Amino acid sequence: MPRTRILDVTDAAAFERLPPCADPAFDHRTCDYWEEADRGSKTHRAGWLQAAAPTAPASARARNSSGNPLAPASREAVNPFAPSRPPAANPFAPAPRRPAANPFAFGDDEPIDENPFAPPPPGGPAMVTDGPRKLGLLTRGRAVFGSYAKVLLVDASDGSGERAIAYSQFGPLSAYPRALRLRELYPKLPSSPLPAVITCIATTAEARSSGHALALVEAVCADLASRGFAAVEAYPEAKTRPDATSAATPAFWERAGFRIAVADDRFPVMRREL
Repeated sequence: MPRTRILDVTDAAAFERLPPCADPAFDHRTCDYWEEADRGSKTHRAGWLQAAAPTAPASARARNSSGNPLAPASREAVNPFAPSRPPAANPFAPAPRRPAANPFAFGDDEPIDENPFAPPPPGGPAMVTDGPRKLGLLTRGRAVFGSYAKVLLVDASDGSGERAIAYSQFGPLSAYPRALRLRELYPKLPSSPLPAVITCIATTAEARSSGHALALVEAVCADLASRGFAAVEAYPEAKTRPDATSAATPAFWERAGFRIAVADDRFPVMRREL
């Protein structure tokens, strides 16, 4: 058996190892199907592989206080001879309360307060903001949750090195609005504790029926269990071509130790207790 290795997608180098989809019309590296509840797409979009446009600095955003991104900057006259004085502080005013930061939101300017009673978050910096959009999506919870994707690499038989042949995307429900919306269709599903989800499992066409996808799912489940999740769910699309679905088939998930939690004709819910 060739040697295999599983790589967490947490930086640009790992992102470049994502294998191609079996159907070239789709692309793991530009797919935002699960991250968008309504408008997400699995389509291959070559333009999305370019580095993301930099975010305007806070000082530039502050110059347009109207909230209209198309409005011109304020034309208020500025007196160049006027001294710059900070506003007088009111010693009787209560200290302002800062709203809780969302660890999965893009571009939070304020740091997240540490919870002294919570286990320390995974090491590593925050999301990648200067790479392709999908890389930003996969790393937006890196400092709080950890990785959102794994790639399975196998040694090539011709000695040319490792080849990426399988890919899986996963994470908390809060990271995937489409999974949240789909789950709301089935109120009988357990709501506490909320499960993790595996949104995507795929292998290259030549690696089919080799057991590598099952091995990758097993590694993802072990990882999620180590992060404190009690269950994991997947949402396959039953009546479609195997290469057109990002979440395999119900039969695949049963082989991976999942059970049918909702027996829907088109969107069944597969669940595995961890």
